[in-house]
Amino acid sequence: MAITLLILIAVIIAALVFEYINGFLDCANAIATVVSTKVLSPKQAVLFGAAFEFIGALTGTHIAKTIGAGIVNPDLITLTVIFCAIFSAILWGLLVWHFGLPSSSSHAMIGGLLGASLVKAGPEVVNFHNLIEKIIIPMFTSPVLGFCAGFMLMLILVRIFLKANPQKINKKFRKLQLVSSALMALSHGSNDAQKTMGIITLSLLAGGVLHKAPGGEFEIPLYVIVACAVTMAAGTMNGGWKIIKTMGHKIIKLKPIHGFAAETSAAGIILTASQVGIPLSTTHVISTSIMGVGSALHAHAVKWSIVKNIVVAWVLTIPICMALSAGMYYSIYHIIVK
Repeated sequence: MAITLLILIAVIIAALVFEYINGFLDCANAIATVVSTKVLSPKQAVLFGAAFEFIGALTGTHIAKTIGAGIVNPDLITLTVIFCAIFSAILWGLLVWHFGLPSSSSHAMIGGLLGASLVKAGPEVVNFHNLIEKIIIPMFTSPVLGFCAGFMLMLILVRIFLKANPQKINKKFRKLQLVSSALMALSHGSNDAQKTMGIITLSLLAGGVLHKAPGGEFEIPLYVIVACAVTMAAGTMNGGWKIIKTMGHKIIKLKPIHGFAAETSAAGIILTASQVGIPLSTTHVISTSIMGVGSALHAHAVKWSIVKNIVVAWVLTIPICMALSAGMYYSIYHIIVK
């Protein structure tokens, strides 16, 4: 019992570290454009983003339930499986941060959970219907939606303000970008913070601290929700400046109207997904929205060599994290057995 409790504590700490790193890395999703267009200073932006990340994390638990009980069978999962999943996601997150590439913390966690679970219990542990419907299909469709939404909104704005004074337009959209940045931070908190809520609740069930609600419902305790919201906000406040530089400067050179278009497009898609329990990669959506905005201006406005590196990181995230967590679980299991 004492060993189980120690492992549970280690898993929860690791999950909160992952949540902190998620906020640290993905703060770029919410504030890269508002910093690059100089609407807010970096210090102002991280405080602004952290506040709305916190609020977003309190807006629901649909995503948490998908991660905690919708992809793998919680009855077949152990604390060791969860620890391997979290640790592999942390390793991958730090690796892509080192290279300044925006990757998906969500897909890293999902890949980690799948890898260790498959080694532990075999294919029957995976809910393939939910995996395909809520993870695989959105993984490919959400970047396309982000690109198209950014492209279309930017075209509409160009048509509306074609003959307007550029200085007046910049001044107007500097103010409007505060709204779009807030929406982006809110949407990120509503989607990404919930993923760790699901993992921690799954850990509490595996450790015997929690039991399923009557009817078998997977419910997220309030203290888990608040802990994840605070941790995500803390990570955002410390910022991931390498990724902010990539997203805010290297893909296209952003002006306030471009930032508004990209953030508004991405936030609308992410908030909708959060309400139906689809754990999107917020990084994918905002990145492709920025690309769409750039392409609406001119195809050469987007630095496609940078985009290629980002896409490679996206494609590799799930399989690499699956391999990492599977290898980790296999090694731990054999060390314990022997």
